[in-house]
Formats: sequence, C-alpha cells, structure tokens
Amino acid sequence: QVQLVESGGGLVQAGNSLRLSCAASGRTFSTLDMGWYRQAPGKEREFVAAISWISSTSYADSVKGRFTAFRDNAKNTVYLQMNSLKPEDTAIYYCNARPRRTIIDYWGQGTQVTVSS
Repeated sequence: QVQLVESGGGLVQAGNSLRLSCAASGRTFSTLDMGWYRQAPGKEREFVAAISWISSTSYADSVKGRFTAFRDNAKNTVYLQMNSLKPEDTAIYYCNARPRRTIIDYWGQGTQVTVSS
C-alpha cells in the first residue's frame, strides 16, 4: 500500500504561481513512478505531469513550459511547480503513485487549485 497526501493548493490570481506537494509513505519512494492529474468541475480526470523513479518527466501539452514536476527522494515527496497559472488550470489536483513494474495505481485525496481572472 502507498499513502499519498497532497498539499499546497489554494486560490491565486491568473499569472501567479503555486507549488503542490505530495508526501508518500508505505513503499520505498525511490521505486515509485509519480504523477499529477487534475479534474475540473464537470470534466473527466486528466493527466498533467509524470516523473519516473529516475526523474524523467512528461507533461500534458496544456501545461508544458509552465509546470514542472520534481521529486526529493530524501523527503519522500514529489512536487508540482505551477507558474503562469490560468483560470483553466482550476481543478482538484491529485497525486498518483505506481510502483515500478506494476499496474497498480494509488491516489491521494486531492487538493483544490482555483485561479481567478
């Protein structure tokens, strides 16, 4: 089992920045592929960013160049730095973990990000 706890959400004006954190426990963090997803009201959950156990990253086109995912294995934490936020980034952001060589997904409880125009 992997437990994930997100933090760092809030209300910001467009153009500003936020940093989300996701603390993991229950498995050796360095063996986890981590990801960020989001779900806006009335929409399906969508992929935002991923960072593998060796810190290779991928991003949705909608956030490329504005968001950065990084991890601190010593703190068992993954981060999502969000710059130049737009109102369309408003959503609940979820942290995801998948142990290497498995198809088992673990999810956090989500953190709300609201961007005002």
